[in-house]
Amino acid sequence: MHLLSAGCVCALLFTALLRQVSGLETVIGLYGETLEIPCNNGAIKADDVMITKWKYDKGEGLSGDLLVRQKTLNVSISTNEEYKDRVSMAANASLLLSAAKLTDQRTFTCMVVASGDIQEYSVNVVIHKTPEDLEISAKAEELEIGKRTTLGTCVARDANPAVNITWLKNGKPLVADGKGISIQAAVQVDPVTGLSTTSSVLEYSAVKEDTDAQFTCSTQDTVGAEQVSSPVTFAITYSTENIVLQVIPQEPLVEGDNVTLMCVADGNPAPTSFNFHLKTGEMVKVENTNTYTITDVSRDTTGEYKCSLGDDPLMEASKNITVNYLDINLIPSGNIIKSAGEALNLTFQIGASGESKVSWTKDNAKLNKEPKFSKLTYSDSGLYECIVTMGPLSRKASFELVVEGAPVIRRLTKQRGEDGQHKVLICEAEGSPKPAVSWSINGTSLDESPFVNGKITHKITVVPTANLTVYCTVSNEFGTDTKVINVSSRKYKSGNVVHSCLPAS
Repeated sequence: MHLLSAGCVCALLFTALLRQVSGLETVIGLYGETLEIPCNNGAIKADDVMITKWKYDKGEGLSGDLLVRQKTLNVSISTNEEYKDRVSMAANASLLLSAAKLTDQRTFTCMVVASGDIQEYSVNVVIHKTPEDLEISAKAEELEIGKRTTLGTCVARDANPAVNITWLKNGKPLVADGKGISIQAAVQVDPVTGLSTTSSVLEYSAVKEDTDAQFTCSTQDTVGAEQVSSPVTFAITYSTENIVLQVIPQEPLVEGDNVTLMCVADGNPAPTSFNFHLKTGEMVKVENTNTYTITDVSRDTTGEYKCSLGDDPLMEASKNITVNYLDINLIPSGNIIKSAGEALNLTFQIGASGESKVSWTKDNAKLNKEPKFSKLTYSDSGLYECIVTMGPLSRKASFELVVEGAPVIRRLTKQRGEDGQHKVLICEAEGSPKPAVSWSINGTSLDESPFVNGKITHKITVVPTANLTVYCTVSNEFGTDTKVINVSSRKYKSGNVVHSCLPAS
């Protein structure tokens, strides 16, 4: 194999036209990967090419040889140790450079000899490297409202060229304003690899709304995608500005309830010491809690209550508490026995913390109004019940009234039977206890109504054969009453039959 000698090439330089392609192409390669550097981009047909040679700029006006390929011969490597194992030539005469590194950022020249001409194509190589994963270090333990604090340092390691770092809060970029936001960036270059590490320090003055805010940092280079760090959050500390006194459970409260006073402060961290000022004038101090419980409250608990910070008694909050109550008093009550015709005076009183509703029933039937008894009758007897309600409270009172007295026959009447021969005698009486009923004659088909409201009705059926005077007598432990009724009978003959005809009255 014969290679084109340096003397031959020099001769060609004197005998052929040397042309340098104007302009300089730039190729960007990725750090550590294989880079393809094009030669002439197809400007000269491959069949016309006699010799292809690659060289590189060593600096200070010197160049170094890499590869030479003649038309009929294989590629010859003529480089030094720096490129010996990293360069090769593709079929299209491109230079393949493996394991690219920052020292490869230089000019590479492809020299082509064809048809008596020598042309050179120079390519500028730039090596880019995306930084390692972003991380936020030296994070603050907490941020205090209104105080500019070093939030953290974002580091983008081993990049080329050096990257710019952007700080973001909830995905929106932060911009230094010289007041609440300060961003200081620095770049360090590794003397061995030449890679750059960018550090950015964020100083930030928090506001209350930054609670749970997510802070990140990001970079974006010309060939790589955007990189974003893992988000970090911070506890936001601030002094208490407001306190509120809460009552649990919420009103309405009733007597016998337990009530908890809760003092809520907006500071962070939350205060741990509070003073509770009770209605009685007593002050109770609590530690490591913000509550105080009053058990078995009564109407006397009603009033104004306050709470304040343990270390700042002037910062306080107040709340009025109302304990609802309902009292009723019915006089008389229980079992009441009265005589017919007497009066019964009822006294009914309500003591309540609010408006109440009253309803009355007699023997479980609803009454339209409170009962009044100016002159008692037997029908007034019964169980009376009063129910008073106010919100969740309900009270009940009752009395059972029994009206007693000697019986009185209100009516004694007679009716014709359906067959025209019988008479039905009816005795209607009032009295209590239930009176006994008796007749002066014997009858049939005795019928007695239920004893309701002091009233009773007694019936007998008779067939008089002569004019009769009939007595109805009613009696109980308080007395007796008797009434008389005349019952007549008429007979007449029809053929051999004697008829008894009863008058209509």
